[in-house]
Amino acid sequence: MTRTFGQDRSVVEHRLTRATLRRILAFARPYRGRLTVFLALIALEAAAGAVTPLLLQTLIDDGIADGRTGLVLGIAGAVAGLALLQAGLSVADRWVSAGIGEGLIADLRRAVFDHVQTMPLAFFSRARTGSLVQRLNGDVLGAQQAFTSTLQNVVSNSLTVVFVLAAMLSLSWQLTLVSLVLLPVFILPARWFGHRIAEVTRESYVLNAEAAQTMTERFNVAGAHLVKVFGDPARESASYGAQVEAVRDVGVRRALYSTWFRVGLTTVAAVAVAIVYGLGGVLAIRDQLTVGVLVALTAYLNRLYGPLSAMSNVQVDVMTALVSFERVLEVLDLQPTVTDRPGAGDLRDAVARRGADVELDAVGFRYPDASGVGLASLEGVDGGRGDAAGDTLVDVSFRVPAGQMVALVGPSGAGKTTISQLVTRMYDPTRGAVRVAGEDLRDVTQESLRATVGIVSQEAHLFHDTIAGNLRYVRPGATDDEIWAALRQAHVGDLVAGLPDGLATVVGERGYRLSGGERQRLAIARLLLKAPDLVVLDEATAHLDSESEAAVQAALDTALAGRTSVVIAHRLSTIRQADLIVVVDGGRVVQQGTHASLLAEGGLYADLYRTQFATATAA
Repeated sequence: MTRTFGQDRSVVEHRLTRATLRRILAFARPYRGRLTVFLALIALEAAAGAVTPLLLQTLIDDGIADGRTGLVLGIAGAVAGLALLQAGLSVADRWVSAGIGEGLIADLRRAVFDHVQTMPLAFFSRARTGSLVQRLNGDVLGAQQAFTSTLQNVVSNSLTVVFVLAAMLSLSWQLTLVSLVLLPVFILPARWFGHRIAEVTRESYVLNAEAAQTMTERFNVAGAHLVKVFGDPARESASYGAQVEAVRDVGVRRALYSTWFRVGLTTVAAVAVAIVYGLGGVLAIRDQLTVGVLVALTAYLNRLYGPLSAMSNVQVDVMTALVSFERVLEVLDLQPTVTDRPGAGDLRDAVARRGADVELDAVGFRYPDASGVGLASLEGVDGGRGDAAGDTLVDVSFRVPAGQMVALVGPSGAGKTTISQLVTRMYDPTRGAVRVAGEDLRDVTQESLRATVGIVSQEAHLFHDTIAGNLRYVRPGATDDEIWAALRQAHVGDLVAGLPDGLATVVGERGYRLSGGERQRLAIARLLLKAPDLVVLDEATAHLDSESEAAVQAALDTALAGRTSVVIAHRLSTIRQADLIVVVDGGRVVQQGTHASLLAEGGLYADLYRTQFATATAA
């Protein structure tokens, strides 16, 4: 009962379209047979509960009053049998509902997870991870309740009220009317307390979320490091203490409201029973009512008020579950901006024929706005923030033959990373075309592109898993020998061999148990294990010290040998041997050539190189 009155009543004002309701029912279609059985079990359970008081009435009036021992024992056995039947029905309907509910949870989570994987990178850059996880957890659980607990409560309470009122009217319509007259005295205070419980429940959700956010930010490895360096333990403790004290205070208020509600419920019910006993007792003394009928009526009263109270708030229960469903559908309705065209080809076939040459042909690009890639409800703030004011790339063209290296250089914000994201098809160009092996990337399958391309970024991401598990992510069937070969090629084999657990070493969240250089070399080993034809390096040595950079650069030389590579370089000394250097500024290609020719030409590249050389010399 307190769960029912704890729901957010604001959802009652929400309206679902017929199309949405049809889609919700579509999720239940595979379970319609079990739903029918579920409803039948609920109906039988409600009917069995309504029969028991009638049997007690017969036991008293026809058995005890007339001294019929056999009838008394027979009815007592029947009551016991009904109790066992109800227990069995309760277990059965819970078993069936659990199968339906858990099946729906699995279906919805799989559908959301699979769909979110198809979303573009811009979606993940906008969405809050916690909000997205909430859709997979909280909203999915709320959605499945539409077909389990909410459906059970609505059907069970409705049938119970119908059966109980029918039985009471057949026994004594006068006392039944008296019972119904008292109903508002019970319902109105319950609704008042229910509104208060809803308010403090919403407040507790907010406060608990804030406290959880504090723990999440402080307990992840990056946040813990920041707190260790700059934080004040006393201040952190005081801040978190204030949050949990607020949670405590609202919890006390919620407990008091719930207690008052429960006390009010039992008190009003007790008063109603007393009134029925009083009036019924007088009628029994006057022989206008039997004792058995009086006992049966009071038994029915205990079965009447609870379901009636729950039904008074049934709209909130139903809409809460359906709105959760709608929030799940909201994610499923997001359309990915990068998709496979009908009849898309296999890039691997083209690469096998002519090699993984890369060409950008008059490419223009503008980042999509918020409405095209995200949901405001997942972002938590104005979805329009951060939209590009104009084109990020304008008429970018260059070509790198298979097996050669192209280096992208230029000032921060010039568009280098955007070019690399177009080559890996994180986005599609607004104008022009990006081709690999002569194939427009929009005309090949994403699966074949993933098999062809590998990337190492400036912050190599490792999962909280073993070294072997992180490397096998790109080749699940790789043997230990193949993994060791990749590690040795990446110049990190000796390091891993020296670890107590070797390949079974857990690297920690985001690989924080390892140094930056070690993480980068593991990422390169992962790349080598995959053995892609095209490699993209996004400033893979930008944040490393000289010693780590030298080790990583040696690993990269091995990784790039014989492969087409697109390299974004912050330190120009690392790309002097590139076959082609493309200088980008303001989203445009301003220079192309080799290191020597660009230095001789002068311009932006020469300025950047001289600036870095002068800085390095001064250092």
